[in-house]
Formats: sequence, C-alpha cells, structure tokens
Amino acid sequence: MKRSFRKYHRILGIILSLPLIVTVLTGMLTTFVREWSISIGVPASLLLSIHTGEIFHLEGIYPILNGLGLLGLLVTGLSMSGLFGKRTRPNPKN
Repeated sequence: MKRSFRKYHRILGIILSLPLIVTVLTGMLTTFVREWSISIGVPASLLLSIHTGEIFHLEGIYPILNGLGLLGLLVTGLSMSGLFGKRTRPNPKN
C-alpha cells in the first residue's frame, strides 16, 4: 500500500510543483509590491491576475485544482508516514 501511495505522491508532486511555485511567488511578490512599496517593475494587478489564474482564464478552477492537489499530497504523505498504521497491543500474558 505504501508503495502505491509513494508512486502517486511522486506523480502529484511533480505535476503540482509548477502551479504551486507560481501561486506562492506571485502571492509574495504582490504583498511586497502593495504593502511594502517595493518596485520590481511589474504592476501588482498583473501579479494578482497570475496568482488567481485570471490571466490564463482559469480563475474559477485554478484555486480548486491547487487545493485538491494539496489535499492529495497531504493524504498520500500522511498515509506513508505511518501515523495512522495499525498499532499492536502488548501481549497481556507476559
């Protein structure tokens, strides 16, 4: 079971790395530009449209896909961690 989860976890991680990196970086840069007035030569509105997926016309589904992908990574990662495995009880006869 762990082997199949490891396979799915690896595939999900590779597929989701680019959209998650884009989401994180544009979110951070938007905060820098808007709140701290740091000029990087890119308007905050463009960064925000990339961050929300609006520039790709995916604003309705982009956050849902990011969230579902992260939930998939969370489930496969936790299942591989062994936190939810069967626990053996000590033998009371000893």
